[in-house]
Amino acid sequence: MTTTTPPLSFQDQLDESKITRPMWLLWILSAGLIALDGFDFFIIGVAMPFIQRDFGLSVTQTGAIAVAAVAGALVGSGTLGPVTDKVGRQLMLAIDVGIFIIASAATALAWNATSLIIFRFLVGVGIGADYPISVSYITENVPARFRGRMVISAFSFQAVGALVGAIVGFGIMEIFNHLYPDSIEVTVRYAWRLMLGVGVLFALVIGLLRLLFTIESPMYYLSQGDYEAASDAATQILVRPVEITPETDPPTQEPRLSYKALFSPRYLRRTILASVPWFLQDIATYGMGIFTPTIIAAIAFTEDTHLMVREIAAAKGAAFVDVFLIVGFLLAIAAIGRFGRIELQMVGFVGMAVGLVMLSQAGGELEGGPPNLFLLFGGFIVFNVMMNMGPNSTTFLLSGEVFSTAIRASGAGFSAAFAKAGAVLGTFGLPIVQKALGVSNLLIGLASICILAAVATYLFRVDTVGRLLEDVDTPENLNAPSLTLTDTLVKGQAKNQK
Repeated sequence: MTTTTPPLSFQDQLDESKITRPMWLLWILSAGLIALDGFDFFIIGVAMPFIQRDFGLSVTQTGAIAVAAVAGALVGSGTLGPVTDKVGRQLMLAIDVGIFIIASAATALAWNATSLIIFRFLVGVGIGADYPISVSYITENVPARFRGRMVISAFSFQAVGALVGAIVGFGIMEIFNHLYPDSIEVTVRYAWRLMLGVGVLFALVIGLLRLLFTIESPMYYLSQGDYEAASDAATQILVRPVEITPETDPPTQEPRLSYKALFSPRYLRRTILASVPWFLQDIATYGMGIFTPTIIAAIAFTEDTHLMVREIAAAKGAAFVDVFLIVGFLLAIAAIGRFGRIELQMVGFVGMAVGLVMLSQAGGELEGGPPNLFLLFGGFIVFNVMMNMGPNSTTFLLSGEVFSTAIRASGAGFSAAFAKAGAVLGTFGLPIVQKALGVSNLLIGLASICILAAVATYLFRVDTVGRLLEDVDTPENLNAPSLTLTDTLVKGQAKNQK
């Protein structure tokens, strides 16, 4: 009696595949989008002193410009994530790049504070859309054994973009300082516009790359019940003929899910895991941004009050700090294949808390006394490294893994939007808390928030390590807890022995 081997599903074939050229291309495209985000969020900080002087900004206007892109990202993630699930990843990617190019060009040409705030908000909308698009594209189109590393390595380009922003800002200031050493007004008027304009050039490069990559996610077509289109897309992704049929990939019982499904009993645990720790992390992360100028000033070791000298020194210091953000991401890429997402996220949050406690004891400019440079530098380095090794990487990754294809971009978009609400809260609310309680108490409070985030991660944990996306969403795994650290190591050893 002969037995017939049933044909493999698309996800089984994908999981057995090596990394193909189209997979690398979509990774590069997604990493480029994330790099744009990092560049834009950083370069506005370098440009802000010149914008303040050029437009004569009030404190309120300065704060509005600083938070406009964050607020836009909140709106973009929350609204364009569901749109991505409806119109597809490919079309939404084209729209996203278009929004970013037009809005970025407009910011460089802004004529007053109001126009700049509006255009910065639109830039943020484009940035917000990047999160659900990028994480959906990668998680749906790479083998499960590479998924964690490829998602995190793409997200690490946020730090690369920030580092490029520091270098670009420093370079433009040096050029203007050399060409117009005796005319600060020329620099004030045009340097910030050139800084923001470089972002447009980077966006155009990503737009051209987008023209080379016209593949829709096969899993998106499957969620729509379009087997012919899914087969064509799978053939391009795997670089060999692939036929997907109802026999290989049976149609789901619910090919379309509404946004409210995120809060149904089926998905609520996952929505909380993907959004609440990220929200708490962004309160701490953006709250720390308040103290970055003080720390950078300590790194730069300058008391010069001249605008150009001070800002060039600050840009150099920022570039130094950003190196540790990249170190954290490199550690995450190395660790994600060995340890679980939940374990890394919890350890990262605890490490962030340790860094914040160190900073709370640093004294110096933070408290009006002589600084303890070991605690000052050490605390900031520990915070940045542990943040990127843990939650800043894993929250993004989990937001793309824990939801089904029909609602993945919606879930990732909601999670990113909820996180940006934390960023807005950190940006606006923490200065008020600082004034009432003092810097040290504020930092201790932020450390407590990080511990709370670690607890929330543990309570709502879901195991996604090494699983096919379709397996993560099976009924028996809907409320499955994460593997323990020991289980993860044993599983990894068993896999290596095979």
